[in-house]
Amino acid sequence: MRTIGYAAQSPDAPLAPFAFERRELRPNDVAMDILYCGVCHSDLHTARNDWGWTIYPAVPGHEIVGRVTAVGSEVTRYTVGDTVAVGCMVDSCQHCDQCRKGEEQLCREGNTGTYSSRDRLTGDVTHGGYSRHLVVREEFVLRVPEGLDLARAAPLLCAGITTYSPLRTWNVGPGSRVGVIGLGGLGHMAVKLASGLGAHVTVLSRTPDKEADALELGADAFLVSSDADAMAQAASGFDLIIDTVPVRHDLKPYLPLLDVDGTLVLVGQVGPMDEMNTVPLLLGRRRVAGSPIGGIRETQEMLDFCARKGILPDCEMIRMDQINEAYERMERSDVRYRFVIDMASLTEAAA
Repeated sequence: MRTIGYAAQSPDAPLAPFAFERRELRPNDVAMDILYCGVCHSDLHTARNDWGWTIYPAVPGHEIVGRVTAVGSEVTRYTVGDTVAVGCMVDSCQHCDQCRKGEEQLCREGNTGTYSSRDRLTGDVTHGGYSRHLVVREEFVLRVPEGLDLARAAPLLCAGITTYSPLRTWNVGPGSRVGVIGLGGLGHMAVKLASGLGAHVTVLSRTPDKEADALELGADAFLVSSDADAMAQAASGFDLIIDTVPVRHDLKPYLPLLDVDGTLVLVGQVGPMDEMNTVPLLLGRRRVAGSPIGGIRETQEMLDFCARKGILPDCEMIRMDQINEAYERMERSDVRYRFVIDMASLTEAAA
């Protein structure tokens, strides 16, 4: 299948039109036209090879909403015309202990990323959702429930599940006290989802500038982390803190905020951390943990939950030819709170 997308050819090259081939349908494949694709900070990191594992040319995009155009002979879950979604992975071994229990993101052999990864059968490079078409193994296609606005649903496939998964892992519900560090693409979803689960939610930020936004998104309280007195008063006040900050930062001020057996879970930063003082960990039986995306079953659960609760990200729609400007704005945190590409604009942009 000949298709068109936008790709980065090198770390310092802007994204530009790129023609390439999607594979012919295997018996268990689903083909789709892409309607909308969210813009994730991971897309920017990958395009610029910030993590050192990008395979060029790289077509980013792993927050995908589309419509089925064809199915392989063994596909049973989807038919032509269905509205579907694809997130951060498109394959896994399917036989290890993690895959068997629905945790494909933790596949012992490594899951296959939606972009800048290697196809398990052919070794070909995977290309993501900044494109017109997509072909994906059936087991990694999700159903978009009725009631979700398709134009805003795409970021749920990464920002949504990345914050929903730790909330479920640590059993957040009514009475839980949840803190959210950072109010960007991930943070604003953490607030909405934790609130939807019934938790008391506090946003933590270095300045008071985002307090009104936090409360409007559903937070119950706002804590200025640079205010030493306020931080001292909040000690032992949280069962779970979700840290969405995507760059290296100091965790030490946040550890005393956890109650006994509390957990600070990192979902944003990838890479080295500053030194930590273990005293608050030992004395409070506190934990620092990491969490990636969730598995396919949990991602479908999250989509269904969002449809029931009317939870959607706050989005700004852009054209495909605005992607490089969007990346520049993301670096300045100049987005509230997630960019989504209207893929109908791709044909004109590529021309």
